[in-house]
Amino acid sequence: MTNKPLKIMYLNPVSANPEVDAIFAEMARDHKLPGTEVHVTALPKDQYGFSHIEFRTYEALVTRGIMRAVRAAAREGFDALAIGCFYDTALHDAREISGDMIITAPCVASCEIAASLVNRFGIIVGRRKWVNQMHANVVEYGHGERLAGFYDVGLGVDDFQKDHDETARRLKQAGRKAVEEGYAEALILGCTMEIGFYKELEKELGVPVIDPSIAALKRAEYAALLKQQCGWGPGRKWSCEPPSETEMAKFDAFGGDDPVFGSRIILAAN
Repeated sequence: MTNKPLKIMYLNPVSANPEVDAIFAEMARDHKLPGTEVHVTALPKDQYGFSHIEFRTYEALVTRGIMRAVRAAAREGFDALAIGCFYDTALHDAREISGDMIITAPCVASCEIAASLVNRFGIIVGRRKWVNQMHANVVEYGHGERLAGFYDVGLGVDDFQKDHDETARRLKQAGRKAVEEGYAEALILGCTMEIGFYKELEKELGVPVIDPSIAALKRAEYAALLKQQCGWGPGRKWSCEPPSETEMAKFDAFGGDDPVFGSRIILAAN
């Protein structure tokens, strides 16, 4: 066991935005352990101009950026990286080429935490559009029997910040339905709707409410800690086998002169 600081990257897989970057940096500052160094990053705006990836079309476009970021972070010696989208975009792809670095994402992290707290949980989402893909992920992760249901509030990612009072009203309404009609014993916010608002929802509804960005950060941190203390790093056999370095070098898979990151905020270990 070593005592070196844990090194975590929280990657927001959309274009860099100073206001959004600052929100995630504040989240990391408030929740990281003293011995953890966190880098909050986003992708270059000139390559990925969208502010959300609600659509599979945008996911397909942004996957290259995520993979380049994962590759760069692994080479910089990060212990773990969280992909900050509740679709868990490119999670399996990223794990394949992450080297010694552990990869997690909000949906898988939130479900793991919820399953450790209660028997049944509900997920509040922005739009019904999201449910099909998110449901498939929850089932794949082995939590289908624990899922009380998805409860949408009729808001897209960019809509959450337009009217905070209305967003809060809809979240409370959906949460109440999940608990009182779906018998959910815990709730997961299926997007970064209002960081910190989970506390208000918990008081209102009397059940644990899991913020996905915090869950992803803390799950990455915990995985890094286990790797440091117990040696439990990524597996590289069978379905986790990466392509060979020789083969990737033939076509310069992660090359190019384009910048990998559009922004980076570093929160040093204390």
